[in-house]
Amino acid sequence: MADDAKTEREHGFPEGLVRTPGRRIKGTVERVLATLTPTDFLTQDVETLPLAFEGIAGGRHAGFTRRSGGREPWYPRGTEMANERQISLLSVEELEIVASRMELPRVDVAWIGGNILVSGIPHFSLVPPRTRLVFESGAVLRVDGDNVPCRIAGKGIAEHYPDREGLDLLFPQKARNRRGLVAFVEKPGIIRPGELVTAHIPEHWLYPKA
Repeated sequence: MADDAKTEREHGFPEGLVRTPGRRIKGTVERVLATLTPTDFLTQDVETLPLAFEGIAGGRHAGFTRRSGGREPWYPRGTEMANERQISLLSVEELEIVASRMELPRVDVAWIGGNILVSGIPHFSLVPPRTRLVFESGAVLRVDGDNVPCRIAGKGIAEHYPDREGLDLLFPQKARNRRGLVAFVEKPGIIRPGELVTAHIPEHWLYPKA
């Protein structure tokens, strides 16, 4: 804390600025999944997941650019923009929490369009932007941010529990901050189940109020 205070004084930062040092956290790839066609939302398990600079070839979210939608109200819908949402990642631990909150036996990563399921990285959805996910195979993903849960994913869950009403709306409520991350490919490679993944979390600061 003394070093942080010294840094604050040297750079003219406000007193009490909250700094989180960079660190590395290791996890494991449990499953890799992909869509069969670009129009599919649900994903299916595959033996290997090849990643190119444009993402997963033939996948729903492949491409160097994408069209803006409801998540980007600052652009007219359909504006071409950089594709920072090439890959969807979720964690075993957080899916268990979501299932519990929804009072369901389970929520499967494939039902909500996930591409990579990991375990062992705590509070996975809160991993900050700019984090590099370095896979044992050599592939590297750069985290853009957390994935906001939507009704489309909720419908994917609802299809597996036809006796429950309203799951499409319940999912966005109960999965907030537990929906995983979206990322783009920084270094291509092939990811396989069972390999290690290391989250290289950068030093970051809580932006102060004006």
